[in-house]
Amino acid sequence: MEDLRPYAKLHTIQLLKAIIRKWWGLELAFSDAKGYVLDHADGKIVPSQNEYCRAALFSKEGFRRCNESVKVVRDRLRSGSKKRNVMVHECHLGFDVVASPIHLDDKLAGFLFTGGGYHEEPTPAQRNDLLRKVREFAPDAAAKFGTDEVKNVPRLTADDLEHLGELIEFGAREVMAYHEELRRHQAEVSSLASELGDRYRFDNIIGNSPAIQDIFRLLEKIVRSESTVLIQGESGTGKELIARAVHYNGPRAKKAFVVQNCSAFNDNLLESALFGHVRGSFTGAVKDKAGLFAVADQGTFFLDEIGDMSPALQVKLLRVLQEGTFTPVGATKPVKVDVRVIAATHKDLSKLVERGEFREDLYYRINVLKVTVPPLRDRLEDLPILIKHFLQKHYHGKGHPPRLAAESLAACQRYRWPGNIRELENEIERLIVLGADQRELNVDLLSQRVRDAASQPQPGRGPGAGKPTGTLKEAVEALESEFIYQGLIRTHWNKSQLAKELGISRSNLIQKCAYYGLDRKQGE
Repeated sequence: MEDLRPYAKLHTIQLLKAIIRKWWGLELAFSDAKGYVLDHADGKIVPSQNEYCRAALFSKEGFRRCNESVKVVRDRLRSGSKKRNVMVHECHLGFDVVASPIHLDDKLAGFLFTGGGYHEEPTPAQRNDLLRKVREFAPDAAAKFGTDEVKNVPRLTADDLEHLGELIEFGAREVMAYHEELRRHQAEVSSLASELGDRYRFDNIIGNSPAIQDIFRLLEKIVRSESTVLIQGESGTGKELIARAVHYNGPRAKKAFVVQNCSAFNDNLLESALFGHVRGSFTGAVKDKAGLFAVADQGTFFLDEIGDMSPALQVKLLRVLQEGTFTPVGATKPVKVDVRVIAATHKDLSKLVERGEFREDLYYRINVLKVTVPPLRDRLEDLPILIKHFLQKHYHGKGHPPRLAAESLAACQRYRWPGNIRELENEIERLIVLGADQRELNVDLLSQRVRDAASQPQPGRGPGAGKPTGTLKEAVEALESEFIYQGLIRTHWNKSQLAKELGISRSNLIQKCAYYGLDRKQGE
């Protein structure tokens, strides 16, 4: 049976409670599918602004009768049509009970209701009957009630009753919509876990080099813990692949694995994405929305490029890591979660700390377990096995996938791969497309930048190889040109980002690119 208690904390429900209490003096409450009032089960009794209801709820027999009235509402909703959105029922004291059913996963999970008002003035007989009933279960309280009038009972006109029903129905629909959103997230996570459960085993992190074997040994220890992990490495080295391996080989493997790139949004959008928001907190916030930390509860949250997170959001993240709580945008009450955080960055966070761009306390909090992923240029011995893997992955023709010619492999080994494994995979996919049905992929199919690198002398290979030639100005310009070109590839031709990394203005970088002819070519 679905527990409706978490839904009572929705900002929409809290707002409806305040409106209904202010306008009519009534209290909004949840009942579960068995007809038990959730507040009562938690030891909370909050009667409407109605002295007769108060007398009933604070006496043993009256409390029992009130709960029996709620169960009658449950029975009527259960036996009625699912299309029935609002029901008005008369309780044991003759007051109106207005309820709207909550169907979750095609079953009646409970209902939202309020009671304790009159929409028609009681007759003298009805007033006498009310007083008689109160005397039965609360004689002391009944002594102060007269028979001439019914005091302190909220009155509702026909329009009021209709409006009240619409508000309660709206609240029930908000609960159902929020539940559907959570279920959709859970279904996506379940599908992903089923699809990827085997995909992220350690043996699917490709490589036999000593650097990769060291990572394997480290991961075997990390996956058994619940500690925060920091993955350091250049863009395209496979940081997310390692994060998924940690999750799917650890104790949270059957729970959610959620990913967010911290450089993808501005501050406001990222805060809403991470922590969620409540209805009306900003323009366009038409309903409550769960943040990714709520979605990742009990699971793992992978925060990529954490070095790009603003100081304001770093404070909120630190609170989640230390206390396990956060406050959605526009909300006043904190939400508690249990999430394992894996962070990744291509930046040197220690240097960011020194420059005051990254909080020192957050740095030490996420740097509990650190995995440093080597760039592809430092593990070129893995190149043949990686190429074979990507040929098999991207070849969709008949028979065996093609192979690289010896000259093509040699050219790949001489290239520095600034885009790392991501760039290598893109290059192999491009080769398969251009090679069509060829069984051997020749060097002329490689990208121009790879062929150019293959034609240049390599340091330490042959007499005099790697020695600079020409004037000092020519040597400096050659070095600067290559440095900028490799940076453009690494940043995916994002000149604003590269200019910031190089410490020059964007206009200066554009001038240098024009001077050196570093225009983006097709396929790059």
